[in-house]
Amino acid sequence: MQWRSLVVGLVVLRLSVSCVLWLAFGLGPNVSCGFNFHLGFNLHKLDLLFREEKGTEPSGNSWSQRIHGHKYEEPKNTCAKVGEESPKRSYLSFFDGNKDEYVRRYSSFPDTLKTKMKDMAKEMFYFGYDNYMKYAFPEDELNPIDCEGRGPDVLNPSNININDVLGNYSLTLIDTLDTLLVVGNVTEFHRAVKLVIDTVSFDKDSTVQVFEANIRILGSLISAHILLTDPKHPFGKVGFEGYNNELLHLAHDLAVRLLPAFENTSTGIPYPRVNLKTGVPPDSINETCTAGAGSLLVEFGILSRLIGDSTFEWVARRAVRALWNLRSNETGLLGNVVNIQTGQWVGKQSGLGAGMDSFYEYLLKSYILFGEKEDYRMFQAAYESIQNHLRRGRESCNEGEGDPPLYVNVNMFSGEIMNTWIDSLQAFFPGLQVLNGDVDNAICLHAFYYAIWKRFGALPERYNWQLQAPDVLFYPLRPELVESTYLLYQATKNPFYLHVGMDILQSLEKNAKVRCGYATLHHVVDKSKEDRMESFFLSETCKYLYLLFDEDNPLHKSDNKYIFTTEGHVVPIDKRFREKQWNDLFPCEEGALAERELNNRPILSNISYCNRIPEERRYTLPLKSVYMRQIDHMVGLF
Repeated sequence: MQWRSLVVGLVVLRLSVSCVLWLAFGLGPNVSCGFNFHLGFNLHKLDLLFREEKGTEPSGNSWSQRIHGHKYEEPKNTCAKVGEESPKRSYLSFFDGNKDEYVRRYSSFPDTLKTKMKDMAKEMFYFGYDNYMKYAFPEDELNPIDCEGRGPDVLNPSNININDVLGNYSLTLIDTLDTLLVVGNVTEFHRAVKLVIDTVSFDKDSTVQVFEANIRILGSLISAHILLTDPKHPFGKVGFEGYNNELLHLAHDLAVRLLPAFENTSTGIPYPRVNLKTGVPPDSINETCTAGAGSLLVEFGILSRLIGDSTFEWVARRAVRALWNLRSNETGLLGNVVNIQTGQWVGKQSGLGAGMDSFYEYLLKSYILFGEKEDYRMFQAAYESIQNHLRRGRESCNEGEGDPPLYVNVNMFSGEIMNTWIDSLQAFFPGLQVLNGDVDNAICLHAFYYAIWKRFGALPERYNWQLQAPDVLFYPLRPELVESTYLLYQATKNPFYLHVGMDILQSLEKNAKVRCGYATLHHVVDKSKEDRMESFFLSETCKYLYLLFDEDNPLHKSDNKYIFTTEGHVVPIDKRFREKQWNDLFPCEEGALAERELNNRPILSNISYCNRIPEERRYTLPLKSVYMRQIDHMVGLF
């Protein structure tokens, strides 16, 4: 009889707890599954992780309802009558308390503090740059803990984490060239350019990733060359006597050495790696990621138009077309890994992070630079598929109920969620949404990543939004969140984003600064470090932080518009890049976009979105306090 008493006692205890929760929050019987954090969400966390159930996806606005197409109902019990008699209120009312704390913290940012943060960002850049030049140059990177240089791992060729990026070509110096102009140091810019001209050669027995060499080296050389030779653009006349297009010649030489990646591939999609001396290695794999193969068009296209040789743009555009033609007929989505010989998708995950990110970015930026309508139409179609199949949460960022918008990883063919993590590279997407004019969606997604940053003082490489915990714990000083923060500030001029930048800057100073620079965080929780400072820390992270606080920077005052490449290099929007010295690259090629795909949507001209936010919203919070508090709660901040 004792076991019966025990069972009865447990049942009574459960009913009592349920009644207390019901009374405490005034939730009606039909609201429970919308209240995901923490009542509805955590009560079912294990069930969500392990339960498989087929069915159509519900139309609700809760991520937890959509994971397996199942809607959880609160068990019926005697407390239901109490809930029915009590006035119902939105589950968002749970987050209404103390909302003014957000207004008090974020609604203003004094000019004196802005100047202080600008100086702090400049000092951060110089601490890393000066120590690289002192302890590491001419090697590729600085080991900031041991104060030594780092080059390719010649003893372990399979160490692609290092060898994909480091080619024994003074990577950090080249990657940093235009940042020197951004912070106003023309003298050091001239010295750095002369060092590159005098010391850098690409005739090296180095096997590097085509994508990394393109965005970090080729893009920087082209950017610096344009800024040196065209006084109409943002920094004015910064050329020096005796410069004879050497950076452009170096860029051309490197691009020629990357061309073998496009040979002997039946799809036109390039091999992922080349040896700068000998071409594609004999043991090269036939698999590459979508971003790696499809994010070459900006740099290759500019080079082609600068030198009047269509070859580079032709191969890059052919790769983009090949990937585009492999997208799913059902969803319009692409996968993340493809076989370059068979055209079969090896990785069927479609998302916005690693392996996919810059493919979408360069569809839009290629259109902005070159004016090719096809690029924008591909971007429009891709963006529509992303909104239809990757986006979860309530319909509006700043209105309504339900979970805030989030972009998840799905199967490219079915649109079903494949996992419950997002990665830090996806933090670039709000910035791309700003360029596309979708500022409201950008605000919401950015707020989610900022909440993660506030919790850890960094962005873990992967964050599990269901477990509210990191899946992959390191942070290599990536710039994506800073980039989106900067672009959102330019679009809204809302002081909230200055506070975000200050939080990031102070976190880096506190958690990443070491003896000779800034080190990768090995573990975002315990803040242990790895002895590596990647070149993008100086070329992007420090650049965007400095620009965020420097209202009077020439980039902001110039009448000439510009974009940043995916590596943060400044590229002016120039009518030269909209003029070709050759006929259409694919006039009759089979597989070109069918007319039915081009639809009748208008093609946007190069207009600025910096004034799209109404004046009255610029000094209120970009996201209502109730939604900010909801997001903070979602990531475990309280």
